[in-house]
Amino acid sequence: MRGRSLSALMAVLIVALATVVVAARAQPASPAPSAPAPTKPQMRENCPGLVAGGPPRAVPAALRLAAINAGEVGIRYIGHATFVIQSPQGVTIATDYNDFVRPREAPDIATMNHAHSTHYTDHPDPAIRSVLRGWGPSPDQPARHDLQVRDVRVRNVPTNIRTWNGGTERHGNSIFIFEVSGLCIAHLGHLHHTLTQQQLDEIGRVDVVMAPVDGSVTLDLAGMVEVLQALQAPLIIPMHYFGMASLRRFLDALGERSYDVETGERSSIVLSKASLPAKPKVLALPGRAF
Repeated sequence: MRGRSLSALMAVLIVALATVVVAARAQPASPAPSAPAPTKPQMRENCPGLVAGGPPRAVPAALRLAAINAGEVGIRYIGHATFVIQSPQGVTIATDYNDFVRPREAPDIATMNHAHSTHYTDHPDPAIRSVLRGWGPSPDQPARHDLQVRDVRVRNVPTNIRTWNGGTERHGNSIFIFEVSGLCIAHLGHLHHTLTQQQLDEIGRVDVVMAPVDGSVTLDLAGMVEVLQALQAPLIIPMHYFGMASLRRFLDALGERSYDVETGERSSIVLSKASLPAKPKVLALPGRAF
């Protein structure tokens, strides 16, 4: 009798395990997580991680190369989704490089995304040494970059995008991660969905997040807040907003969640590990907002 009970119990367990495996295989490629993402210590340590010590300090600067010292990184907001990032050794990066909003000088590295023509170009400046497209040759072949140029490392984590007809283009967007001066900076690109745990693990710890905050064309406001709370970066820089109304909605939403909110007077800042805010902060830089 005891043997039959044990056999019945084993059968139930086998059926339950099979059900779980089938359900896991049926999940979409990039589902929105159904539960809050785990806290940072459970994520992979791909990036240096945050070392928030002293008082919050983001120093405005003209962002000339002479102003970028060892242990610092310069960030200038050009507009829309384009930033210029500069390293102490003079490496310059332009994010979501395109034909409409671009820096005057050709960067050493240009990253792009595929959602709209304001995030890429088919005719980049030939002076750019490394052009990193955030999409691969086909939906089944995502872009994979891991580039080291002097004191800068650039890598990417692919995500999906919506198409104009309501479908999905797999791996049409990339979150680019820039590692420089001990800081890890993530540019979310044209993000259209919340992140899976696998994607969060690939991104790892980040110090600065450049986040699209329009709340409609990219990810909706609630979804973007979820992504930022999962990443837990000490500094968030908004981008991709259509006028002050959409930016204000985002700033108010983060302010209600106990983030410090600041609107910068200049489009450039110089950051270091020591200058990261001790409390999570949103810093809005002036730039071309279309």
